Amino acid sequence: MEQNYRAINIVSNNKPLSLETARILKYKLEKNDFIVPDVFDYNAELIICIGGDGSFLRTVHKYGFPNIPIVGINTGHLGFFQELSPYELDEFIYKYKRGEYFIDKINPVEGIICTRKSCIEILGINEIVIKGDKSTTIHLNLSLDKSFLEKFSGDGILISTPTGSTAYNYSLGGSIVDPRLNLMQITPIAPINTTAYRSFTSSIVVPKYSTIKIHPEYRYENSILIISDGMEYRYSSIVEIQIKLSELEIQLMRLKEYNFWNRVKEKFL
Repeated sequence: MEQNYRAINIVSNNKPLSLETARILKYKLEKNDFIVPDVFDYNAELIICIGGDGSFLRTVHKYGFPNIPIVGINTGHLGFFQELSPYELDEFIYKYKRGEYFIDKINPVEGIICTRKSCIEILGINEIVIKGDKSTTIHLNLSLDKSFLEKFSGDGILISTPTGSTAYNYSLGGSIVDPRLNLMQITPIAPINTTAYRSFTSSIVVPKYSTIKIHPEYRYENSILIISDGMEYRYSSIVEIQIKLSELEIQLMRLKEYNFWNRVKEKFL
């Protein structure tokens, strides 16, 4: 590869504002001697995702959690992941060329779903959710490492990363976690407390090296819906789900003035 080959991938959703922003950005990048490939280039130095938080998450999943820094331009609603607005393109290119940014590395959550025939791996930047298909109540046996934790009864449970603590987890009453803390949070979804099932009613925070094991009761093996960052998965005869923090790192590009708690105040308060 040529030493001066500087490619930047632009990935956009199909909304008119996003497409127009992508067109303008491509023109501006090429004027600044960057190459914008027509097909996703895994040798590029940066991914720029144009859209909302959903587009950002889908981009990372679609391209297999690539080892390339990624930054977002918000043309959606909340835009918690997105670093930039469409009117900041010139300022962004100027700062990028001057190196006025840093890379924030985060670990996704990893789920191993074992059926009676095979095991499948899934990853989530924000969270992995285990719940009843078609809104059915499910019963799950939860263990943390080698210790039995609880017999859960309710709609399901959510395991979030610190990055995902401000997403679905927050809407369930879970805590917002500073992303500098590398941990997982287990948050119940509509837990039921009876003499048979004593479910925790608040979030549980566990360290980064923990492994969460979930065993659905036998009659619920075919009633489990697994959701990773909003994407649904269904498997027959699930006997065990193991969840832990992945060793994989996602590289989020941040401008130097980025501050997590300022972002939280801006988006939620």
